[in-house]
Amino acid sequence: MSESLVVCDVAEDLVEKLRKFRFRKETNNAAIIMKIDKDKRLVVLDEELEGISPDELKDELPERQPRFIVYSYKYQHDDGRVSYPLCFIFSSPVGCKPEQQMMYAGSKNKLVQTAELTKVFEIRNTEDLTEEWLREKLGFFTNVKFCVSKVFKY
Repeated sequence: MSESLVVCDVAEDLVEKLRKFRFRKETNNAAIIMKIDKDKRLVVLDEELEGISPDELKDELPERQPRFIVYSYKYQHDDGRVSYPLCFIFSSPVGCKPEQQMMYAGSKNKLVQTAELTKVFEIRNTEDLTEEWLREKLGFFTNVKFCVSKVFKY
């Protein structure tokens, strides 16, 4: 299997922060927003936010610059269960400079692997980042997992 091209590496302190975030005990929504330091060719921390809804999160994102977000979301399932999925959201707004889009797109897979995330979403219009959008995306993952478990009888 061939390795994909890595445009930017992930800063060591960010790798540790992502690891700790993955195992956090808090039950509120939280986000780590990351950007690329183009001079160092590194994905670095931009901002850390606690107790933030998807609608508030979209207001924190730049309109014309890409960002990576790892978002811990309190998800209330239809059957009453509560889970806390970690979502990777790649925000690549229309109107970004092409060289920025290429740097971010070429760094996304490395960051997803480093953070060990499976729920990966991309958004082109930050206004679409709403509670409904996220619930729809997470509902799709839940339904696929449910269907697979029924077929393979886990």
